[in-house]
Amino acid sequence: MSRNSARPSMDWMLGGLVHSVPGTRDVVLLSADGLRIGHSNTNDDSADRLAAACAGLQSLAGAIGEMHPGAERGIKLVVIESDGGFFYLMAAGAGAFLAVLADESVDPGLMGQQMRDLVARLGEHLSSPPRTDPEAPA
Repeated sequence: MSRNSARPSMDWMLGGLVHSVPGTRDVVLLSADGLRIGHSNTNDDSADRLAAACAGLQSLAGAIGEMHPGAERGIKLVVIESDGGFFYLMAAGAGAFLAVLADESVDPGLMGQQMRDLVARLGEHLSSPPRTDPEAPA
């Protein structure tokens, strides 16, 4: 289940990426702490598993990014090519990331561009504010 049921479903917006980039398999929008916000072209369990794995990866990528002089902690894009295809992880607003699994036939340049376009169009809708504990004293 999505972490915020009050948030409108973003699944249909993510589906545009699936349809515009041949070879796209799974698309998941996740919070920085690895909780699924939305998904397309995959089931809930697979989307949750991918979102959880991405939390560790974005943390690692951020630590590596800090090694560049003058860089702030944060990532823009991580791409992993494996025997089965490609994995993309892109910052998608404050506290949110867009993750994509694609097969070997995908055009990597097109995928990167379409992900950037999606993030640019939906930036404020793709942010995930930090969670607060409703039980915590104010």
